[in-house]
Amino acid sequence: MMKRTFIRLMIAFAGMAVMFAAPAQARVEININQGNVEPLPIAITDFQSADALGAQISEVIAADLKRSGLFAPIGKTAFIEKIANPDQTPRFEDWKVINAQALVTGRVVREGARLRAEFRLWDTFSGQQMTGQQFYTQPENWRRVAHIIADAIYKQITGENGYFDTRVVFVSENGPKNDRKRQLAIMDQDGFNLRVLTNTNDIVLTPRFSPSQQEVTYMSFEGGQPRVYLLQLETGRREVVGNFPGMTFSPRFSPDGQRVIMSLQQDGNSNIYTMDLRSRTTTRLTNTAAIDTSPSYAPDGRRIVFESDRGGRQQLYVMNADGSGQQRISFGDGSYSTPVWSPRGDLIAFTKQSGGRFSIGVMRPDGSGERILTTGFHNEGPTWAPNGRVIMFFRENAGSGGPQLYSIDLTGYNEQLIKTPSFASDPAWSPLLE
Repeated sequence: MMKRTFIRLMIAFAGMAVMFAAPAQARVEININQGNVEPLPIAITDFQSADALGAQISEVIAADLKRSGLFAPIGKTAFIEKIANPDQTPRFEDWKVINAQALVTGRVVREGARLRAEFRLWDTFSGQQMTGQQFYTQPENWRRVAHIIADAIYKQITGENGYFDTRVVFVSENGPKNDRKRQLAIMDQDGFNLRVLTNTNDIVLTPRFSPSQQEVTYMSFEGGQPRVYLLQLETGRREVVGNFPGMTFSPRFSPDGQRVIMSLQQDGNSNIYTMDLRSRTTTRLTNTAAIDTSPSYAPDGRRIVFESDRGGRQQLYVMNADGSGQQRISFGDGSYSTPVWSPRGDLIAFTKQSGGRFSIGVMRPDGSGERILTTGFHNEGPTWAPNGRVIMFFRENAGSGGPQLYSIDLTGYNEQLIKTPSFASDPAWSPLLE
């Protein structure tokens, strides 16, 4: 298994802070709480470098920001000023002419076996620098640096954390529909740096990231019996989560990463259990003759949302972390499934089946404010970006032959296809890398 070097090992921040003083009077900002946002025109110049790497880094930054739907990178052919020295103050009038409300400049320098990348973000209308940072890394990690810079720009202008320096684990599907090979795979959030994590013919399902470690939990039919596994991404070490007499499904970590919550099927019904990963003790949280499954913790760990057909069809329920206080929260037409709590705690995403179509939607934890973001032939499996502003899911269109990954923001306007070399399903978004 290829080993990935994480940011704590590969990137040194300059004092873990801003490289250049950021004036408080900078005016450029985006209010992402006002609904359908007009993208901010931004100019991202090629970073100065002795080779093509500077241009490649700026292209990744531009692609990240554009994909968010909040930024509109201006084509480089429109640029009037050619930045020769990123340390010098730009000619802001040249950037105002092309309506660039923000400007990004930078450089990339190879220093022996390492790479130094730095950038500055300018408010062209106030003529002030908003922020500036520099990073050191190994040359092969240049894409990661670009994502981190995009996150810094996103946060400076929106006031919210970015989500570009993240990864997605998913099920990669290859082969004909009646004999499809399903493997666990991982990639950067933009679809690059993909690698396969499992290489067997056993079916894998529902991978989920740990919020506190570089660890994934998933279900596999290895040996013909569904089991929940833990996989260490750094070492490739894998272990079974318990040895239950029935089939285990839908594993997911607790917010502190110390427990796994899942459903266990016995005697034709399934109930929800939690397991302490240190002591391996289990606690049963539901006890019904129905199918209770797909549990997801609130970010504070105090409550759990899950789906159950105890009322005759699949609906969403919320309970306290100890299993008490179970109550239904979904009451719309159709059936509800695959709930997942937002990292912000304010919303629950879900799949809704109604009228022969599948939708991805959100509602508040008390069931109010239900809102459908997208509808199609078959949409399923929402997962949240770590800032709680974007949802990824998988969709299979009629006649497409297999599922693909898509993302959409909370406005429901910015839907994006996430390209993968094969069919893909069951995505799970990582926290921001450390």
